[in-house]
Amino acid sequence: MRVPGAAYLIVSAILFTTGAVGVLVRRNVLVMFMCIELMLNAVNLSFVTLGRMMHALDGQVAVFFVLVVAAAEVVVGLAIIVAIFRRRASADADQINLLKW
Repeated sequence: MRVPGAAYLIVSAILFTTGAVGVLVRRNVLVMFMCIELMLNAVNLSFVTLGRMMHALDGQVAVFFVLVVAAAEVVVGLAIIVAIFRRRASADADQINLLKW
């Protein structure tokens, strides 16, 4: 029994929409960061699915580069979030403008 590629694309669209809504609605920086990662994983799922449907390895190559960029983003983003949390004891996106000197 094979699962059609359209089902994977639908799941990818649902994951991407959930991440986009989470970024727009939530104010906690950590939750927003996780929603961005969810959006990246949804794009990765669609890349792999489309690559498999076209019988090409282009999707897997694109996923490799997206994962490299996401790893760099995690390192820098989490360092900034931890620095903000240590300074303000809160990770609220509305209070980021208070970090001005």
